[in-house]
Amino acid sequence: MASDKIVTVTDASFEGDVLKSAQPVLIDFWAVWCAPCRAIAPVVEQLAGEYAGKIKVAKMDIDSNPQVPTKYDVRSIPTLLLFKDGKVAGQIVGAVAKPKIEDMLKKAL
Repeated sequence: MASDKIVTVTDASFEGDVLKSAQPVLIDFWAVWCAPCRAIAPVVEQLAGEYAGKIKVAKMDIDSNPQVPTKYDVRSIPTLLLFKDGKVAGQIVGAVAKPKIEDMLKKAL
């Protein structure tokens, strides 16, 4: 599912990988059984390549890692959260078109 440009984040690694990251982090909350998650995955992967070095892209399986999604009130997937300086700087819920995600990323740069 993840490419070499996408980091897999867990409840245990979230603080170090996301909250303490020097760059903004786009995190895709997903699950294996979620069809819209699979639909948006290629777009997230494209963005990971296009924004490499500027924005870190991560994925978190909500079934294996329930603590972080609960803390950030992720109720529907896919949910994309953009973190900057340890805080949520943007949120998109659902499988949306690439330009909508790019707009959110550009605001964080």
